[in-house]
Amino acid sequence: MGTFCADACTDAGIDRLNALLDNPANDARPFDELQAEAKTREREYIRSRLTDSALKTYPLDPADDPGFLRCEPWGLARQMFARHQLEIRQRGNDRLELRYGEWDARRTIYMDAGKPSANQAPSPMGHSTGRWEGDTLVIETSGIAANIAWWPTRHSDELRVIERYSRASDGTLQLAATLADPLTLREPVVIKKIWRWAPEQKITAYKDCERPTEFKRGTRQP
Repeated sequence: MGTFCADACTDAGIDRLNALLDNPANDARPFDELQAEAKTREREYIRSRLTDSALKTYPLDPADDPGFLRCEPWGLARQMFARHQLEIRQRGNDRLELRYGEWDARRTIYMDAGKPSANQAPSPMGHSTGRWEGDTLVIETSGIAANIAWWPTRHSDELRVIERYSRASDGTLQLAATLADPLTLREPVVIKKIWRWAPEQKITAYKDCERPTEFKRGTRQP
């Protein structure tokens, strides 16, 4: 599961992968092959929940991705699933900071349940409030500017996200994020991710993005 959910995964994909692994007929097949088949099932799950409007740009052509073309940092619905480090720090008594290795992006989580003002403009990371439910950190985010989601296609500024972070018995940090957007999703979807505990790692300034000098349209992946 750590490999399968290193960037993001869904229960549909996990269930398919487990079924493949439990079938003795697949014992000689490489894991990468089984994982690819499970990821195909996962894409079918996501596609079935996209609205007709969202399907028009699914899957997104890299030529329409500002992160690829102009090195623009990602928005929340893509950033939270990046295949890089995540650092969580306490900032005072009422705030947490989430820092991502991809783009060296940072989010502030307001633990005092403060709500964004009515005239607050949407932003790439939105406005996040957090609370503890036992040992689970729950974060609710709204005010997210329209951008590209993990699927990949665009989402609207009506996107709402509820994240649940918990520590598993093996020490990994596990995320289950529920995303709801009435304009691009027929129903909410739950996306998961797993990080291993890595105190030896350090997040540094993000300097690896290079703008492409040549590219072709029509290279979307299925």
